Amino acid sequence: MWLAGGAAVLLSAPLLSSWLRLGHAFEGYDHTASREMDPKIAALLAGEQLVPPPPLPPELFLTKEVEQVYPMAARASRQWELLDAEFQQKLLVVFRLMKEQHGYEMVLIEGYRSPERQNQLAAMGGHVTRAGGGQSYHQYGLAADCAFLRNGKVVISEADPWAAKGYELYGQMAQSVGMVWGGSWRSIKDLGHVELRRPGVIKPG
Repeated sequence: MWLAGGAAVLLSAPLLSSWLRLGHAFEGYDHTASREMDPKIAALLAGEQLVPPPPLPPELFLTKEVEQVYPMAARASRQWELLDAEFQQKLLVVFRLMKEQHGYEMVLIEGYRSPERQNQLAAMGGHVTRAGGGQSYHQYGLAADCAFLRNGKVVISEADPWAAKGYELYGQMAQSVGMVWGGSWRSIKDLGHVELRRPGVIKPG
């Protein structure tokens, strides 16, 4: 009986481990890594260097709608040259295809973010961000918050059906070029956020 019981325990351990592994999805796990890239996207990434769009008028980012979602957006950096070169090109490909294939004109709300600004946002509470200085891919030029431009106005709220559809397409497009989309997170969903993760960039702590 003891032998039978021991065998049952030994056999159940691998089964339990497999069940837990299948039933638990880690936040930020890049499930797109094994997908085959669309030939057009691959050609864009391997071809010409795309050029960032010209800066938009600062007043576009001073509206109540923008401020509600992105506090202190007026002081956010929208300098494409501060982004990591590879990430910049991937994001520009997403912007281009969103416009060409779906008719959505996208805007960069914030790219690079200093550790000091990250700490200021974190101090506002977990509904804004849970990451302190040095713990966000924004600090390394590997993340961006984006939205849509319609009729000369920045549209952010997913309560707008047009924007909600845009975020869905944006997420699909971002994942197709190997980026992580904030809308796929299990906890706080950040529909406008994308990041390019690299091992060892953010240290645990």
